[in-house]
Amino acid sequence: MNEERPSEAVDEKFMLLALEQARLALDAGDVPIGAIAVSEGRVVAVAHNERELKKDPTAHAELIVLKNAAEQKGSWRLDDFTIYVTLEPCPMCAGAMVAARVKRLVYGAADLKAGAVWSLYNIPQDPRLNHHVEVKAGVLEEDCSALLAEFFRSKRGKTPTL
Repeated sequence: MNEERPSEAVDEKFMLLALEQARLALDAGDVPIGAIAVSEGRVVAVAHNERELKKDPTAHAELIVLKNAAEQKGSWRLDDFTIYVTLEPCPMCAGAMVAARVKRLVYGAADLKAGAVWSLYNIPQDPRLNHHVEVKAGVLEEDCSALLAEFFRSKRGKTPTL
């Protein structure tokens, strides 16, 4: 089957939507991370971090968007989905994408302290696992990083090292 990959412009369009979600998290006082679930070129689910709102350590944007996408699809198998997220997923979220059989992951900023896609681990493409997720990194990376830096600067009075 000869499938075309989305163009850079398409990936940027969806990442801009993820950034809108991240700004909602920022407005709510949470770490500004947004996620979008896309299937067949349309947005199926959107989410942002809600850890502070829900007082839930698992309320990451990625987990929320996976859950909402599965509900919309009526199946836990998200093998026709691309997940767009503003920050490289952590081990929990990267593992959930593998478990959900996500087809493709596109993320913005690298997370040098907790990233489980390239920075510290490579869970989505670990050859020992039964499913592998295609990965594209660095889409609108500067915009994604700037939003995170703004948040941490306001919280800690300094710019973080991502």
